[in-house]
Parts: sequence; structure tokens; C-alpha cells
Amino acid sequence: MTQTAAAIIGGGAATRFGGRDKSRLVIGGTSIINRQAAQLQPLVQEIFIVASQAERFADTPWRVVPDEFPGTGVIGGIATALGATRADRVLTVACDLPFLSAALLSRLLELAAEPGVDAAWVETADGPEPLIACYRTTSAGRIRDAIAAGQLRAGALADRLTIRTIGPDALRAFGDPARLVANINSPDDLSTIEGS
Repeated sequence: MTQTAAAIIGGGAATRFGGRDKSRLVIGGTSIINRQAAQLQPLVQEIFIVASQAERFADTPWRVVPDEFPGTGVIGGIATALGATRADRVLTVACDLPFLSAALLSRLLELAAEPGVDAAWVETADGPEPLIACYRTTSAGRIRDAIAAGQLRAGALADRLTIRTIGPDALRAFGDPARLVANINSPDDLSTIEGS
């Protein structure tokens, strides 16, 4: 039986947000991390968290995996996630995305399951979203190779992997694209999202 997992990438120190844990910010009465879990739970057999500061998530009900590649950013979180599960495919989501859609995540799982495909991710006019994505665990070695070579831009994984894309037009089928990919990097972002 094909197994699927989801990794919530906990990020680093949130310096642009005064060190506050963005995943615990409350949007619409529910913390972001609990909003995400509600979307992910029906789709996967396991949810876990990857974090450079694992102790921040010790009180959650999910397994916490320390980032194997601290200081390497998004790509290190992805590589850690793929090495932390026996699942065939892993959905990866940044911990500061409050408006994830189960339908969109399900579509990423489907695309990543296609023959010859290593991953699937969302791509907007600003470029790919490597943390609104699904990766096959068989791609882990090539991602680790990129890290070893100092190629740390996660968007450049398209040079090493066969990736299906949900582009701007296709993204509209799942809701307002700007809302779906909205993340919180600063207090201003939070104010904008709370006011939307």
C-alpha cells in the first residue's frame, strides 16, 4: 500500500517576526499549525514537523524531527523530511501558510504519483513554491547532492528533479491564488491577513 506523509517545516528563528512562533499565530480562531493539520489529516497516514529548534514543538501531538541541515534553509527542511519517513510521498508545507487547501494538496499528491515524476509543486508569477509541494522520497539523494554541492536554492531543484507544476491558471481552480500561497513573514503580513 502506498504510504503518504506530511511534513510541516517549522523554519528557523523567525527573526523578521521578533522570534515569535508563526505556526501558533491564531487566524480565524485557530492556530495556523492546527488549521494545516485539519487540511492534511484526511490525505496522509502521518504528520510530522521538521524544525531547527525542535523544542518549540515539544507540546504538539506530532513527531518532531530536528533539521539535519541547519543553516541551509528550505532545501534542508525538504531533505530532512524525506529522510524521516518510510512514506512514498511527502507533502511539505511551510508552517506559516494559514490558507492551505486540502483539494490543492490532494492534487499535488496525485501529480507526484505519476510515472517518472519526482515531485509536484505550486508555481505563481513569482516562481515556484517548494514548500507547497509533494516529493517522492526516492528523490532524497539528489536533493542531498544539491546541498552537498552548495546549491541551496530550493527553486533550482527543477534542474535535478522531474517536477510537475500547478501554475497560476490551474491554481485558480482551488481558490484565490494570492490567498492560497499567503504566508506570514512579518507583523505587516499578519495585519494584512487578519484584515482580509
